[in-house]
Order: sequence, then structure tokens, then C-alpha cells
Amino acid sequence: MVSLKAFIAEQLTPKTIEAVGLVEPAGPVVSGAPLSARVIPRAEHEISRRQLSYGALQVLNGLHRAGFQAYLVGGSVRDLLLGREPKDFDVATDARPEQVRKLFRRNARLIGRRFILAHVQFGEEIIEVATFRGGSAEQQDAGERSASGRILADNSYGTLEEDALRRDLTANALYYNIADRSILDFSTGLEDLRAGRLRMIGDARTRYSEDPVRMLRAVRFAAKLGFRLDEAAQEPIAECRSLLAEVPPARLFDETLKLFLTGHGLASFELLRQHGLFAVLFPTIEAALAEDALEPSRRLLQLALEGTDERVAAGKSVTPAFLFAALLWPALQIQCATMESTGKPPALALQRAAAELLQEASGRVTVPRRFSLPMREIWDLQARFQRRGGRRPYALLAHPRFRAAFDFLELRSRAGEISAALPQWWLAFQEADHAAREALVAQAREEDRGQEQELGPLPASRRRPRRRDRHRGPRNEGAKDQGDTPPSPMDGETG
Repeated sequence: MVSLKAFIAEQLTPKTIEAVGLVEPAGPVVSGAPLSARVIPRAEHEISRRQLSYGALQVLNGLHRAGFQAYLVGGSVRDLLLGREPKDFDVATDARPEQVRKLFRRNARLIGRRFILAHVQFGEEIIEVATFRGGSAEQQDAGERSASGRILADNSYGTLEEDALRRDLTANALYYNIADRSILDFSTGLEDLRAGRLRMIGDARTRYSEDPVRMLRAVRFAAKLGFRLDEAAQEPIAECRSLLAEVPPARLFDETLKLFLTGHGLASFELLRQHGLFAVLFPTIEAALAEDALEPSRRLLQLALEGTDERVAAGKSVTPAFLFAALLWPALQIQCATMESTGKPPALALQRAAAELLQEASGRVTVPRRFSLPMREIWDLQARFQRRGGRRPYALLAHPRFRAAFDFLELRSRAGEISAALPQWWLAFQEADHAAREALVAQAREEDRGQEQELGPLPASRRRPRRRDRHRGPRNEGAKDQGDTPPSPMDGETG
């Protein structure tokens, strides 16, 4: 079996290059750096090719042999310089997406609308390949921007220098050149990495206006790296944060996942509140967190973020449904109390409050149904934990959302919202045998007897009515018992 590396080497002959539409350089490939870039030679940095993944090396070397420029760029270069393991590897090149697809054939596919990218896959690893992006802010056509300056169309190609200037942070504008293994720094990226500082490339106010999500990215990288935002990047946030209202809610949801589910959720949450960005994304939750009576709910949210960070660090799975259940819980408590004060039963108040809260949140950050439905089930099951008589505990234990709902119950207990006795009982019930469970149920029945009237009975199961036979008339029981037909009105009359 021929390896991909050998296949590329065999196929990239002058005849093949011409056939697939690639441009072979007139002379030897020159690795000289652009005049505006600072060059850090291999001897002066710590990145080795052995630290790159197999897929990244195949893409870089394949593009280079075909006569294209090929650079490792972005977070992978930054993380390698910081001594961290990159999450993935991105490549920047002067090859067009169609040329990348032809070069790697069945391994590559094109994605994207605003800007077309190539995904080259090796096993489970996907290398994202982007063509150099061009066009400075002054070169953008006015018709491709909103009234506030946000870029609406972004499909122009450019040079390496233009690509570097279009990136948001100096720490992300570092390029590893596969040709001579040097690093190109187009701003103060290397200096800022060593100083633990995040700077915007260009005027921060203009960059935030072009794409308001850059404010969220700046906060996310500050939380992830433990860096500080410099004053020039912080100062315009107060003026520009309202522009996040122009960003599609689905995109804001994706950015929220990156903020809270990648191992630095608590730090991201604190920085978002510090810069007033959390209030723009979740105004109802921000208002609820200011209520003095909801201190347990604030503590619950903090514990949920801490637990999520710990699970990510341990390599365990995390679900957006559980985190958003904790995130929206303070606001849900306020709306439930308001509805209950009007006389609505607790169960009905919870359902309506949840529906209204999700509807209101969808205007800013849309939570997809695949997460909102299990999130509501986690909320709905909280009241059922208090009903421990009869067969109810067994039915609840068999519920598909029991584990997530029980974890949420424990979280409420740790936050001081409810007594620790309730989750302890349920933990004992899960681990007990049948006889011990019956004893626990009998004990709980006596404890909960006074609560049954307050909580109300479980909703009765609705049985479908029996279908009547349409071809038979109403039965006359008297006639059946007598064995004859009912008397006719004409009986007894004489002619």
C-alpha cells in the first residue's frame, strides 16, 4: 500500500501539476520572508516538526512541493510557543480552495459561505486550509458592510501580508514557514506572548465594528491563556458591545459554547461580566444575578462552571443542556415565583416560565431544541424528587434524564438551595437492594405525607375511550333480558 506522502511525491510532476491547474514556479522555491515581517529562524524558537501532527505535515509538505506557500498559522503556533499541546492545526496558503481540493483529491472537501475553506482529512484528523485573505478595511466595498460597519461579505483573496493584517490578535498572527522552519511575526505577537498580553491588530474600535464577535474572542483567549487585555483593546468594548445585537443568535450560541465548554468557563464568565458583555448576551440572567435573594442560584452557577472546567480537564464529556440549565436557573426561579404569586400551580408555573424564558433568550442566543428539551426535562424532574412514596421513586429512577437531573439536584444542595438530606436519600436509594429500597420508601412516605397536599398529586394517566361499533345501534338491555322485542306503539289498537 502506497502512503499518501509517496503518492504526492510521485504525482507532483510538471505534467501532473499542469493537468490539475496548479502553477509551477518559474524558478526554485524561495523561502524569503515579506519585508514587513520579522523573521525568527529555527535556531531561535522551540517549534520542531516532530511536534506537528501527521496530517499537518502532509498538507504543508504537499502544498510546498506543488510550488505554493504553506504556513502553519493561528492558535497552533501560539500554543506550541507557549509549550501547550494544540487542539488542532490550521494552514494558510496562496493556493485557491479548488486547487487544494484537486491536489489532495478524495481527502479534501470545500466548506463555508462567507469564505470558502478546504478541509483535508487524514483518518479522524481534519486540517483546515485557508487561502490568504485580502482587502484592508479601506478596500472593502461599502455595499458589503452594514450601517454600523459590520462586514457582510468576505470572499476576497490576497497576499500573506494582507492575511496577517486581517487577523484579530497579535498572538494569532504568527506563521510557521515549512520551507525553512522559521516563524514570521507581522506585529508584536512574539513579544506579547512573552509578556502575557493580548493586543488587537489595528484600531480596536474599527475591528470590533467590523465583527463584534471579536470582543467575545478577546475575552475567551484572555480566559484561556490567562493573559490580560491591553488598555487599547479594553476601552472600546463599552462603546461597541451593543453591536452584538446584530450578530445572528445561532452564531452567538456557538461562541457561547466556546466560552463555557472548553475548560475555562468560570474565568470567561467573570470576564464577560467585568466588561458588560454578559448583560448583552443574557440580560434576564444578569438582572436575576443582581437579586440578593438569589445568592444560592449564583453559587449554583459558579459550581456548575467549575464542575464543567474540571470535566474538560479530565477529558470527560460535557453537555450544553446541563450547563444552560444552570445558567438560566436564576432567571427561571424569579419567573416561577412571579407566576405562582398569581395563583398558578407550581408545575404549571414552571412550564410556562421555562417557555417564556427560552423564547426571550432566543432573541439574543438561540438554544437549539436538541439542548432545550433535555434542559427543560432536568428542570421538570426537580419537583418529582420530593415525591418518594409508592412506586414513584422507581418510575423516576427509570427516567432517561434521571442522572442529569440528579446531578443538578446535588448541585442545588451544594449551593445551599435545598437540604442535603434529599440527594443523600436518592443516592442511598440508587445503591440499595430491593428490600432496602422498600424500607427507604416507607420511611420517606411518612416524612413526605405532609408535603403531598402542597405538591398535589401526579397527573393521572389518560386512557383512550373505547371505540363504539358504528354498525350497531344502541343496545336495549331490557329487550335482551326479556328475550323479545319492545312493544310497538300500535299494539293494542284495533282496526
